[in-house]
Amino acid sequence: MAFRCFIGALFFNLGLCFPQSQDSVYVQKFLVKDSLVNSNEITLKPLLKKEDSILSIKHIEDHDLAAQFDEKWFEELYNNHLFDTIYKSVTDITFEDVEYPELPTDTLKARLKKLDAKTPFNVEYNPSLESVIKSYLKNRRELLQKLITLSAFYFPMFEYELDKYDLPLEIKYLAVVESALKPRAKSRVGATGLWQFMFGTGKMYGLDVSSYVDERCDPIKSTEAAAKYLSKLYEIFGDWDLALASYNSGPGNVTKAIRRSGGYKNYWNIRHNLPRETAGYLPAFLANMYIFEYAEAHGFKKIKPEFALVETDTIRVKHMITLDQVAEVTGTPIEALQFLNPSYRLDIIPFIKDENYVLRLPKDVIGAFVNNEDQIYAFVKEEFAKREKPLPQFFNTSDRIRYTVRSGDYLGKIARKYGVRVSQIKQWNGLRSNDLRIGQRLTIYPRIAYVAPTDTTTKTGTSKPLSGSITTYIVKSGDSLWSISQKFPGVSVQNIKDWNDISGTKLKPGMKLKIAKG
Repeated sequence: MAFRCFIGALFFNLGLCFPQSQDSVYVQKFLVKDSLVNSNEITLKPLLKKEDSILSIKHIEDHDLAAQFDEKWFEELYNNHLFDTIYKSVTDITFEDVEYPELPTDTLKARLKKLDAKTPFNVEYNPSLESVIKSYLKNRRELLQKLITLSAFYFPMFEYELDKYDLPLEIKYLAVVESALKPRAKSRVGATGLWQFMFGTGKMYGLDVSSYVDERCDPIKSTEAAAKYLSKLYEIFGDWDLALASYNSGPGNVTKAIRRSGGYKNYWNIRHNLPRETAGYLPAFLANMYIFEYAEAHGFKKIKPEFALVETDTIRVKHMITLDQVAEVTGTPIEALQFLNPSYRLDIIPFIKDENYVLRLPKDVIGAFVNNEDQIYAFVKEEFAKREKPLPQFFNTSDRIRYTVRSGDYLGKIARKYGVRVSQIKQWNGLRSNDLRIGQRLTIYPRIAYVAPTDTTTKTGTSKPLSGSITTYIVKSGDSLWSISQKFPGVSVQNIKDWNDISGTKLKPGMKLKIAKG
């Protein structure tokens, strides 16, 4: 990873751009069913309907315990621990004998022979590979189960792109070694995303990187770029083992290892002359390939994507919009939107003329969003108008705050409030678990500051006092703050929140809201 930024300068000058199709539909299915979430499923199916030209957002009651499981799952998707663990396992890999009687050597040899027959990679048995496989099985079972669970979502889209470029489908296991299937994984040297592109190489392969956007984190665009990149490396070396080694450390290091080895071209013969990380890279790749292919034989839950169906499609944005605004008008959980749109660094989708920035949504939300675009963007503009300065507003690193945990708080809720991630709060405060106690003090470095409106005029989108004729509105099933605000001219979502001391967006049928009329 550390040397990948040099590859473009040394070997290629392609400058390609691969815009994402607006009509592309990826149907992905995944089942969250392992020890992490106690066999509960996540289904992202916000219900929207259009009534009398006003978007009505239907909220359904959630189950508190299930919501806690969801919180743990989404944290697992976004924290960096899994990636750090994988990265360390590759760089610190050893080839010492491992006692693991559950996998006899003869059984392993037979399985590797079968695997070798159906893949262009060299999966022949050798004692070094055996030691890595047995070490993983013995010491990393929990980690492997999490990776197998995550793979049920990502592997179908990887296979689609790899097949499109006529590459071996087993290359999907490379993303396990590179990033632990974390779309926002970032190495110590700056390699980023599922396929760990350095800044320069990502730019060269058409991956947009800016203050707002990092397409190295986009699962589809980055996989397409990786497929093109690996195709070029294979053209150079004519051997997939060497192509993967050069993907990790650069073609220059591979050719130097060939020279220093006296002209040998088999990876295992030149391994001792490769950088330390690359020396463990291919064994880690082959070990993961073996374990994923024989997961059931080793007692892992081979997740079958047949429940929790998630269909997604994209919409090209027509105005800057934030994921929290999308969550408010569609009813889709913010964590789900972050999962589907990992390339937006600040959870903000910018609008720039001639740029192709898209919002990916569950497919059953797309129709309602398109049918109500004018109203949605009017709401977005109203929200932005309340901000004192153009978004985003940053705090300096020195502008930390001390937050006191209140009843009802949890890490995900606090993280969203200050525009940061759960993993960051845990890192800043040395937390080893998600447990909080009331009164606990947390250090937080806020990322985005939301400025409360100070104008007290009666224009839509500004704050006004609760005075004059006041009516009480009883919340009905299917109501949202936004749909209620549309029933009262001159009343904004923020007005309703201010008048009723509401901090979030969730409403319950039967709630009584005070509304100032006129």
